[in-house]
Amino acid sequence: MTTSCDLSVDLTVLDAASVLAIAMGGTEDPYRGATPTRPLVVTGAAVVGAWRSPDGVVKLQLRGDGTYAGEVAGRRRPARGTYRIEGESVVLRDDSGLNTPVHVHDGELEMAGHRLRPTA
Repeated sequence: MTTSCDLSVDLTVLDAASVLAIAMGGTEDPYRGATPTRPLVVTGAAVVGAWRSPDGVVKLQLRGDGTYAGEVAGRRRPARGTYRIEGESVVLRDDSGLNTPVHVHDGELEMAGHRLRPTA
């Protein structure tokens, strides 16, 4: 926006915390006072074992040697291959080269819309 004197006017909208931070000579720190958290990391021991969806449609066996075997109801060929752990996820790689991400949440695995729980 310009006036007849060609002065430039900055129309930036600032909230009270931003204005206070500028006045105090610093910037607002959104993490001030927050408890530092460690990134979530899955270990092999947390996922090794047999897993099954509550309806029994999906079964997955994760072995300690980095291989897996799985079954999906209605599919002729069982799934098998290797897996690797990446942060808070497990990535399955089947014999054809297809990668399937599996997310770990609260002691359960989520894979392609299915929740898998450890079998007893």
